[in-house]
Amino acid sequence: MKIAIVDAAHGIAGDMMLGALLDLGLDREWLMALPSALGLDGVTVRVSDVKRGEIACKKVDFDIPPQPHGRHLKHIAAIVAASAAPATVQATAMDAFTQLTDVEATIHGTTREKVHLHEVGAVDAILDIVGSIWGLQKLGVEAVYNTAVTLGDGFVDAAHGRMAVPAPATLRLLEGIAVRPGPEGTGELATPTGAVLVRVLSKGAPPAAYTPLKSGYGAGTKDPKGRANALRIILAEAEQAPNVETLALLACDIDDLGGEFVAGAADALRTAGALDVTLVQTIMKKGRPGVRVEVLCALNDADRLESLLLTESSSIGVRRTLVSRRALPRRTREATVDGHVIRLKEVTLPDGTTRMKPEWDDVQQAASALGRSAADIADRARRAAARTEDA
Repeated sequence: MKIAIVDAAHGIAGDMMLGALLDLGLDREWLMALPSALGLDGVTVRVSDVKRGEIACKKVDFDIPPQPHGRHLKHIAAIVAASAAPATVQATAMDAFTQLTDVEATIHGTTREKVHLHEVGAVDAILDIVGSIWGLQKLGVEAVYNTAVTLGDGFVDAAHGRMAVPAPATLRLLEGIAVRPGPEGTGELATPTGAVLVRVLSKGAPPAAYTPLKSGYGAGTKDPKGRANALRIILAEAEQAPNVETLALLACDIDDLGGEFVAGAADALRTAGALDVTLVQTIMKKGRPGVRVEVLCALNDADRLESLLLTESSSIGVRRTLVSRRALPRRTREATVDGHVIRLKEVTLPDGTTRMKPEWDDVQQAASALGRSAADIADRARRAAARTEDA
């Protein structure tokens, strides 16, 4: 399995990600055409070969005509949805922008709908986030890991004034992720855009063993003496079982919360990024009936979801354990049934054979529109996908 290790020992930003991906072999012409693929007219891309600390790097810059001062999340969603990016890239990119928006909303005491994204909503951030996610896919990367993120020190000037490094949004986005402060006198090394890319892409620390295939370096804007302001990305072949990962399991027992509120808490956890939420009936002390809430999540999300579980439920304590999960390799496919697009999840079994399951929401919508049974739509979607594969 091909993996990418994001080595953020000298910081991370979106443009540094793109530069490192280009240095790894991402098609330069594809990047040049990215603004057009996103419907961002008038934006041009400049790629240059530079040195940072005597290390040869790729530097990516965007020339952007005058833009709105900021954009709401719905405006960014419209740009991403209208783009030529694959559905999986669009979904991950919107996860990134949603998390950025929610963090800004929390920091400024407002709501997601009222947040006016400034730096993070600018055109270059849209290009950085979508381009990095899409670029990793084009390089055939199946999983991303990261080393500890170096934060820098000092102060940074942002739209809301001068703030200590790391900026509040950067720090919130890196909760649950290994970081290190400093070095002294370096200024801001990790940006909100770089932080959110680590959050939505990385599975955590690199595997214990892997085979390096190639490394690439993306230059930051600063060029300090005696230090390489560059992000390194390592392409590697994983030597551990490719579909075994370490996850966090959060659990609590509740006997004093109504059923509708328990269900609401489970929905909130799923929406916030939990991989799975299970409700199990149990018997608590003094024979009282209760429910156990179990939340399976990525290690990087454990702190955030643990806080959400304590907020949304009446529990006063959450247990956390590390678990190993073997997940079958999967991919998303699409089939068309009488003009309706049905997404299917295809998994590869241990013996190499595959099976597909249509997404229920798509099946239900098509069945309602066509006046047919859900079982018929699901069967036709599977057969259509199989015919596409054979062709």
